[in-house]
Amino acid sequence: MTDQTTLTVHGEEELVARTAQLFGEATREFFCAANDLHTWSRPEARAAIARRLGPRTADGMVVRKLYTPAVLADEEQRLHLFAVAAAGGQVRIRAATLPHETIILDRRVMILAGRSGARGREFTITSAPALVGGVHALMRATWDAGTPLADYLRRETEGLDADSLAVLAALADGLTDAVGARRVGMSVRTYRRRVAELMTALEADSRFQAGVNASRRGLTS
Repeated sequence: MTDQTTLTVHGEEELVARTAQLFGEATREFFCAANDLHTWSRPEARAAIARRLGPRTADGMVVRKLYTPAVLADEEQRLHLFAVAAAGGQVRIRAATLPHETIILDRRVMILAGRSGARGREFTITSAPALVGGVHALMRATWDAGTPLADYLRRETEGLDADSLAVLAALADGLTDAVGARRVGMSVRTYRRRVAELMTALEADSRFQAGVNASRRGLTS
């Protein structure tokens, strides 16, 4: 940043140009709150940031990412969350729409997402201590009210009976419908119906994806 404490940019291209160095300098905390990944929608920029932050997480940097359930709407976004968690980041889900879609770096610099316009989405970048501290406190309170990703996903499928869990195990093992039905003691027709129900519950587009999602949610052994 320049000697200004607050500036506004328009569009993600300008945002990335202005903030690349800031992300490179963060060492203690990366805190992101957004309704879904589309807030910061450039995949290449997101991947570059993840590459920079990954090694620092291993060195003790705290990475917190807070989203609404909208982030689980498609496979690409879910995979990003799993990757963040696997790298040591903390991910939580908050049912209510977030009041601020924000990134805070080291409690020193804040990027606040604003409205979209003819010049792209508006972003405010500030290092004003009072602004950064106030929004960080609000984000932390919202974070504390969120649910860890693994717990949230587990709740989504609580109450599955033994037959459903057996079908999920068969899917995770990649069995055909005929072999899976024999294993769990169902007719193929019943097995296929149960698979369809589980695919809906797991937000999966294929049997393979349902098995993968089930494994990630800790529903198969």
